[in-house]
Order: sequence, then structure tokens, then C-alpha cells
Amino acid sequence: MQKRNTYTQIEDFLSDESFQSWVLLKTDQDGWEEWTLESRHRAKLVQDARHLLLAMKVSESDLSKSDVHKALQNTWRKIEEKENQILFSKNADTKFFKNYFLTGVAASLFFCLLSFWYYKNYYPADNIVTYKELIAENSEGLVEQTNNSSNPQIITLSDGSSVLLQPNSKLSYPKIFTGNERKVYLSGEGFFEISKNPKKPFFVYANEIVTKVVGTSFRVKAYSDQPDVEVLVRTGKVKVKSNDLVAKSDQQEVVLLPNQALRFFRSDLKFNKITNITHDKALVQSVGNIEQLSFEFSDIPVSQIFETIEQAYQVKIDYPKNKLKDCHLTTSLSDQPLPEKLKIVCKSISAETNFEMNGNQIIITSEGCN
Repeated sequence: MQKRNTYTQIEDFLSDESFQSWVLLKTDQDGWEEWTLESRHRAKLVQDARHLLLAMKVSESDLSKSDVHKALQNTWRKIEEKENQILFSKNADTKFFKNYFLTGVAASLFFCLLSFWYYKNYYPADNIVTYKELIAENSEGLVEQTNNSSNPQIITLSDGSSVLLQPNSKLSYPKIFTGNERKVYLSGEGFFEISKNPKKPFFVYANEIVTKVVGTSFRVKAYSDQPDVEVLVRTGKVKVKSNDLVAKSDQQEVVLLPNQALRFFRSDLKFNKITNITHDKALVQSVGNIEQLSFEFSDIPVSQIFETIEQAYQVKIDYPKNKLKDCHLTTSLSDQPLPEKLKIVCKSISAETNFEMNGNQIIITSEGCN
């Protein structure tokens, strides 16, 4: 229970099961209410965490005027009880501060309640599809990769596809793809480069949308605490539609081509297709190195090619610099997953050149170029 004394961020509270029970189930076995009232700064942080948690976990029942009235009466009753306790305090200054503070808490709780009502009416719970729901729909055994670091992480799938997983994101996928489809499940943000296989389409499930591709590169941004989901295509073509789990979905499908994007508004299940991403300031600012760098090389030193790959994928490549210092290549690496890019480069250098991937570390072994 003392662990919460170290909480400094809203995320700390959201991940605490005891805090969730207090806010959502009104179960206060660990004395959250008493603990909150001990500090003005603490109360503000708790208020924000409650606000966000209620927005994400809205009850399915309607919030009537009667419910609002009862909740407010209950809030004021608790405040009055606290004030009666403070009346016995010997320190007048402390009593004044606590009375003033408790009034602020009442106003904060009132605002939280109104926000609860707003999200109930304008952000319906049946529109929300959680990461856990997506995983539950899958009958295969899945491998889950979570990026808790501050840097992107590269994930290589069994079909040769690669995913650049951003911080605070996670991806679930089968160890080996079986059947006629390839399915993965995303929470957060990832840049996908899919190996081509027309007979086995690739699906990315993220919140309320499903992105279908055969072989292409694109980015999906789908954080559970954000109001919309974004898909941005770099190469190839993708098709985006609503997930079957979404209530009242009209299942419309949107086709996206290179340099086009889609923004899916979770509150009303609406698609906004952006045919020119340069006209959307938010998208332009979010474009990363991997989406901007060119992978078309004409008589370029191998060292420069490796440097471009390092910048794009946020990886470290170790290679015998002296043996490859005079090597130049002409090659196209566009629309290829990272493992395929490395395979093409190594084969172009010499038949004896090989690579090994270990997370974000890549080791190239070679005796020199042809």
C-alpha cells in the first residue's frame, strides 16, 4: 500500500488494481479516500487519474438526473464528515487550510462526475474495443512483445515481415503463421513492412479497426487512451475497415494508397480519409525517419547504406569497416522488410557475407566485396 506514495504520474494510478477498484467499483479497502485528502498536490493528481479512468471505463448503464443527485449528495456528505473531524483540530491555521482544501475536493469531484456524464453520452462504451478483447478473439497461442524502453524496437515475424514498435506499445503475434491469413494485434504505434504473399493476406487489429494488406509498408497508431486511430501508407495499398467487435459499425472499407492516411474517430465510428498527408499538420509532424528516408541507392558506399538503415530503424549495425571501406552498391531496398533489406545488401556484397539480428543489434560478417 505504501507503493502509492511514490506515484508521480497519472499512469502510475491507472495501472494500480486497488485504485481501479476504488474508482470503478467503489471499493476502498486500502483507504484511498483518506490518503488522497492528505495533500493538495496528491488530490489534483488523483482527480486527473480518476477523470481519465472513468472516461476509459464508462459504465454501460445510463446516468440519470437521479443518479447525479444521489452522487452529489453522497460527495457532500463525505465532505461534511471530514469537516466535523477537522473541527476538533487544535491548530486554527491547519483547520482553515483543510476546510478550504476540502471545498476544492468537492468541486473537483463534481467536475469529475460531470465529465463522467459527458463521456457516457458522447463517447459510448460500446464503441470501445480493448487490446484484451482483441487477444481474446484469437484462438492461436500468441507471443507478446512489449516496448517499455524509450527507443523503438524492431520485431521480426516468422514470414519475414518486420515491425518497428514504438515506446509504450505492444504487439501480439503467432510464433508461426498458419492457415490462410496472417494476423497480429497492436496496442500503441508500429511501422509495418510486410513480406509479399498474395495467397496469405496480412491483418493488423488495432482498437476498433482492421488493416488488411498483401505486401506493403505502413504505420498504425492506436493508443487506447487517444480519441482516434491513424493509418498512414508509405508504399503499396491497404484496406481499412471497422472491427466486427464494434457495435453499430457499418463495416465500410477504405482503400489507401502511398502517402495517403486515414483517421478513425472512435467516438462516432467515422472515417476521415486524407489523400494528401502534407496538408495535415499533425501527420506531417508525426512522420519518422523510416517514412522519410530513401532506400534507392546508386553507386553508394556500403557504409552509407548501413548508416541509412541505422537511422531508419533505430538499430546498431556492426560490420568489418576496413574490409568493406571500398565497397559501393547500386540497389533498391524500398518496400522491403528489414530482414529482406539486409539479405539483399549482403548478397550484393558477396556470397560469403551474412548477417545476424539480435533485437536492435545487427552483426555483419564479411571478407570483402566481390
